[in-house]
Amino acid sequence: MSSRRKGFTIIELLVVITVIAILVGVALPRFKGMQDEGNIAKAKAELRTLQSAVESYYIHNNNAYPATGASALQTALAAAVPNIINYVPTDPFSSTGADYGYVLGGTNNKFYVIYSAGPAGNGSATITSDAVVETNGSTCIYASNAGQDTQP
Repeated sequence: MSSRRKGFTIIELLVVITVIAILVGVALPRFKGMQDEGNIAKAKAELRTLQSAVESYYIHNNNAYPATGASALQTALAAAVPNIINYVPTDPFSSTGADYGYVLGGTNNKFYVIYSAGPAGNGSATITSDAVVETNGSTCIYASNAGQDTQP
């Protein structure tokens, strides 16, 4: 009779652990890309909602947009009648948990842009000459009444 033990050897365990580590190493970068895609979709949807709220504010407040700045936008939209949103959501790409950016510009401040920092986390946008200008590269996602909205 043989007295052979049942179980795995150290070599077999090391091979299995190595294979698992390789699979995890391949899967993690893919997961990061899916997370960015989800955040881009979230930012686009929230920007469309904010754009609707800003346009409603404009119509119901003597054809004037809220003052420039995220906190001014927050205050104006929360108090707007009719109330479209209760708060400005947090930008999913902000490393500091900041709200979406918001600025006025162009002729007589008749144009606005609401923007997200984008996947790189450093995008921003402004209005000059009645058109949207992205700064810090082209990574920001924005909604505006000054031309075509963009996304990465």
